Amino acid sequence: MKNYFTPQWLDYPFLIGILFAVFLIAFFAKRNAPEKYKNSVFISIISFFAIYFSYVYFAGENGLFKAVSLPPRILLFTTLPYALFLFLIVMKWPITQKIIANASLSGLIGLHIFRILGFTFVILAWYDALPKAFAFIAGFGDLITALSSIFVVWAIENRKKYAKPLAKFWNLFGFIDILTTAILANVLTKISIDSGAMGVDSLAKFPFSLIPAFAPPTIIFLHILIFKKIKIFSS
Repeated sequence: MKNYFTPQWLDYPFLIGILFAVFLIAFFAKRNAPEKYKNSVFISIISFFAIYFSYVYFAGENGLFKAVSLPPRILLFTTLPYALFLFLIVMKWPITQKIIANASLSGLIGLHIFRILGFTFVILAWYDALPKAFAFIAGFGDLITALSSIFVVWAIENRKKYAKPLAKFWNLFGFIDILTTAILANVLTKISIDSGAMGVDSLAKFPFSLIPAFAPPTIIFLHILIFKKIKIFSS
């Protein structure tokens, strides 16, 4: 893995942003959980991410993500297990089903405001720590999704006639954006292995390793929940 310069001043704002995302999700789950489970749901989510993020930190510090491979080791040891946990365990928990049932479509869409963190890609590219084409596609895609979610939520809550098709289009755009980012990351890793060109090595370095470890599974999970809610909303 190549060591590209990443600005230290960005570490703390980024970590604050990640914590904001975690607490946003935790408060959302608490708000929509049955009354007797509210506190336990909140504490469970915060505790899980505290343990998970600690694992990502110590795994990176001990060189687990260092080797450049395809798929990237950080995906194998963080993204994939976390995704399996979300879709095979969390999704099927009865308490999760109750939270999903109680959650509003606008509430689920509003969670995507944390994707303003995607602008981190653009900043890293500015410091030549990520390929610019990748960073601009991923970063501005996330930024557009995050900021436009505010208008989509407003349209739904104000019962605008165009709210349903707008929500469908927005969700599809955001879903394609995160899939494109994940695919491009793997493509760039393959090119880096074959030719030595710049890859996405900076995203295996803490704290930015939290991006692949946290964002793709969480975002895809939320988009799938929104797809399901849109069907109910449209009926």
